[in-house]
Amino acid sequence: MSNRRFHIRAGVRDWLIAVGVAGALLVTGVSGQEHSAGGLDLFGYALLVVGGLALVAGRRAPVAVLAVTGLCAVGYQAAGFDVAAVAFLFAVYAAMRAGHRGVTVAASVAVLAALPLAALSSGLQDTGEAFAQARGALEIAWLVAAGAAGEALRQAERRADEAERTREETARRRADEERLHIARELHDSLTHQISVIKVQSEAAVHVARKRGEPVPEALLAIREAGREASRELRATLEALRDDDTSPPHGLDHVSELVERAGKSGLRATLTIQGHRHDVPAAVGRTVYRIVQESLTNIARHADATTASVRIDYRPDVVALRVDDDGKALLNTAPVPGIGLLGMRERVTALGGRLRAAPRDEGGFTVQAELPVERTS
Repeated sequence: MSNRRFHIRAGVRDWLIAVGVAGALLVTGVSGQEHSAGGLDLFGYALLVVGGLALVAGRRAPVAVLAVTGLCAVGYQAAGFDVAAVAFLFAVYAAMRAGHRGVTVAASVAVLAALPLAALSSGLQDTGEAFAQARGALEIAWLVAAGAAGEALRQAERRADEAERTREETARRRADEERLHIARELHDSLTHQISVIKVQSEAAVHVARKRGEPVPEALLAIREAGREASRELRATLEALRDDDTSPPHGLDHVSELVERAGKSGLRATLTIQGHRHDVPAAVGRTVYRIVQESLTNIARHADATTASVRIDYRPDVVALRVDDDGKALLNTAPVPGIGLLGMRERVTALGGRLRAAPRDEGGFTVQAELPVERTS
């Protein structure tokens, strides 16, 4: 059984309230009239309906609705309709809730003063009776209650908004502190080692070329990997420190990964299928990381000679498949290392699916499907 409560949109709710109040006022006015219908009665009926229906605009223009309902209340009292100013009470509540306290108090005082005069102008001769009728139309206690309720709700909403902002600011501050902590840890643990690899490989390539000796492909691959690792680490640290929303790598950079893998002796190919369209940055970044991790695992562990990367753009999904012809066996389950766990966490966070397992014919396959939301 669902726990969701029945919910009515604010605009529909405003119309229901306005029509209900207008109907109640009109029924009360009709039942209370003793003399025959005439021009003044039709004018009074119109004011009853207008005063009620004006409440529709209470959220958008509370001060204007306050003025209209107040004038209508005075008007139908002057026309001889002894009907409570219910619509004006609703308007007082709405104006107080919107924060227009000064205007609401002034309007309430003006209506309180005008109602007895309106009752006298309707034909009543007794001043006491006129004041009694005005008091019945707009009890001061109800007026104060409507204003107090509106003000109390406004204060409660303001406190709730303030509490929500405070929670968001606290969570954002903690996230910033955690990002800085991670950045410091990465810098302290990795920067020095990567710099050593980069400098040593650069020096070895330089010395070999200076002596006129051929530079081994493995050494060139190490140098390029060191450069790329240095760029990646720098971009990651900048993203962590600055909370930069633009990813350093994405789908546009997958071809560079495949090309770099080819330089290390692996015959790698890239195939793109489907109609290419814009995808969220998080999806592009995840595809890049999965391809990067897959090619790295192939080079390190698969003992493969070929690898293929296929990206398929579908209307609501980006599908990725990375295959190799390595020596993985079907009956040998892969050990879930940090790389595979990281892939799965990235894909799961985006609501996608990941499969990483050996194939029947040999070799290893990584498949991922990442949902995308396209805007028209």
